[in-house]
Amino acid sequence: MKSLVSASLLGCDLADLKGEINSIEKAGADWLHCDVMDGMFVNNISFGTPVLKCVKKAAKLPLDTHLMINDPIRYIDDYAELGSANITFHLEAAPDPQAVIDRIHSHGISAGISIKPATPVSEVKPYLQSADLVLVMTVDPGFGGQKFMPDTLEKISEIRFLLDSLCRENVHVEVDGGINAGTVKICREAGADVMVSGSYIFGADNRAAAVKSLRI
Repeated sequence: MKSLVSASLLGCDLADLKGEINSIEKAGADWLHCDVMDGMFVNNISFGTPVLKCVKKAAKLPLDTHLMINDPIRYIDDYAELGSANITFHLEAAPDPQAVIDRIHSHGISAGISIKPATPVSEVKPYLQSADLVLVMTVDPGFGGQKFMPDTLEKISEIRFLLDSLCRENVHVEVDGGINAGTVKICREAGADVMVSGSYIFGADNRAAAVKSLRI
């Protein structure tokens, strides 16, 4: 499976949202990663439906929507209607993860499930048969610009092994947090194929080169 780059808008200049989206599309990113934070599941508030409406109008790339919110099933319909190509929610935030996956699938779009660094792989294992993407957080979720946590590599490898064992080789394994030219190789070797990066890409003098460095 080829490597994809999902550029996180959390790292962009929101005062120039359209310009930033155009810039990252020209730089060659594959997806736009939209981090929705509610200030409760994580200790930060980012943006929600009003901003994503603007993103959808300006963007040509698929929207990779990451819900870092409590009880995410409440908002699946809203974010599906906003044009998300993929909606990822957190296992830890959902009382019934399978119901959330089913709701996402009811809109005919890809369903992703995410785990924090402290969550064991055993807790996500029951949902590997139905999820289309598994997002392994490689930092504690909530804030951009954090340092990559090497301990998460074992989780990436274990999830990829389990997916292969289930004959689900086409399910994406996404990583998010501290992803740059120095950490992407070990993530790829562990089994990840979608690299989320925000501050590394948007803060680069040459964004096209930054994107290229993540596609290995």
